[in-house]
Amino acid sequence: MLIKRRILSELKSHLNNKEITLLVGARQAGKTTLLRILEEELKASGHKSVFLNLDIEADNVHFKSQDGLLKKIRLEIGNSGFVFIDEIQRKENAGIFLKGIYDQNLSYKFIVSGSGSHELKEKIHESLAGRKRLIELSAISFEEFVNFRTDCQYEDRLDDYFQIETEKTALLLEEYLDFGGYPQVVLSDRVEEKTKLINEIYQSYLEKDIRFLLDFKKTEVMTNLFRLVAAQSGSLINISELSFNTGNCCSYS
Repeated sequence: MLIKRRILSELKSHLNNKEITLLVGARQAGKTTLLRILEEELKASGHKSVFLNLDIEADNVHFKSQDGLLKKIRLEIGNSGFVFIDEIQRKENAGIFLKGIYDQNLSYKFIVSGSGSHELKEKIHESLAGRKRLIELSAISFEEFVNFRTDCQYEDRLDDYFQIETEKTALLLEEYLDFGGYPQVVLSDRVEEKTKLINEIYQSYLEKDIRFLLDFKKTEVMTNLFRLVAAQSGSLINISELSFNTGNCCSYS
């Protein structure tokens, strides 16, 4: 069973707009799944579409130039249709690249996704001003989580469910607080698997986002810092103490 995401209706409502639909969210938040759902529904309605993922080498080669990408699109769907581009952050100067294609006023509707890094949003926001609609995807909300765990039986009556099923709600809240709302984690049935997935997601953020953004070399020190801060949640934090306990990690050396 798929997890129903409320943002899906917002994405659908923007499909008839000429602007680029830009879905931005954290790694593993479910962007690719949402794009695939949209594409399948469009195909079922008789629309032409092409799905390109910059994480896939065979797709990535078509992004060397705007003309090269358009040739690939025309080959797949002709002169009109829906174009899905996943992981746009892999493309250097993505905003300028998309702007050049959009300004040709072609009969394509672009639905694009990318990781929600501050740098990506800033660059695309500047380059695509007036040409895109930014939609931000977060992790699964508690309401979406409960809706999934109850097989959508109370989809339109969740407030009633929370008031009547107080004990079940408390148990679900405890699980949600323990493991969070990443789709892969929610879909997993075993605690061991949930823990493994969380560790993999954390490592991905640490190595691909935090390390890149801060040019941080000592990832093990950063992990130690996170643990110390988590242990002091709700308390006053002593910066000097944190620096001492992590070996002055803020020196970025």
